[in-house]
Amino acid sequence: MKVLVVEDEARIASFLIRGLRAQGYAVDHVATGEEALRGARDPELDLMILDLGLPDMDGTEVLRRLRDGGSRLPIVVLTARGDVTDRVEGLDLGADDYLTKPFAFDELLARIRARIRDQDGGPVTVLSVGDVELDIPTRRVRVGDVRHDLTAREFSLLQVFLRRPGQVLSREQILSQVWELDWDPGSNVVDVYVGYLRKKVGDDRIETVRGVGYRFVGD
Repeated sequence: MKVLVVEDEARIASFLIRGLRAQGYAVDHVATGEEALRGARDPELDLMILDLGLPDMDGTEVLRRLRDGGSRLPIVVLTARGDVTDRVEGLDLGADDYLTKPFAFDELLARIRARIRDQDGGPVTVLSVGDVELDIPTRRVRVGDVRHDLTAREFSLLQVFLRRPGQVLSREQILSQVWELDWDPGSNVVDVYVGYLRKKVGDDRIETVRGVGYRFVGD
């Protein structure tokens, strides 16, 4: 499941990204309303977490434009505005849920699960490509009849690959998704962890695309 976090406060955004990825969600992050409107067009997106106090436009305007444009994307508002009038306005504009800051992360997760269940019957707990299956709750991978435990980084890395099978992923994309880095620190950390993961899923399942990055090919 893929979630778009729309939040301009870096500390809160980082907390949400880390927490959601630890629960098995693919997460994108933007900090402005215009970026949120563009991100909502992603056909793979399952839910948006929307702050209202954005730097370029109010989050209520984002809601209004999306719903006026026919978008049915589930949207959970996460904001410091806790007045009843603010809640009513947000819900009337089309928010599927409304949660005020400070918030309990477990409650946010429960609300996300509820909204996704409304859409398609429940969250994905297993990702599979060929005979490789990743069990998200247990963080274990099964290759054929063999199971392996994964470290936190191996788990995140395999998630990225299994959500984009057959696609070439650059080292920069992997650094952003797994290590939350928008720049290359000049280390070989991606290559090292790909090596660790190959030992558990098989060398032939992760192809090296010379000069670019890696591609997961399954069987």
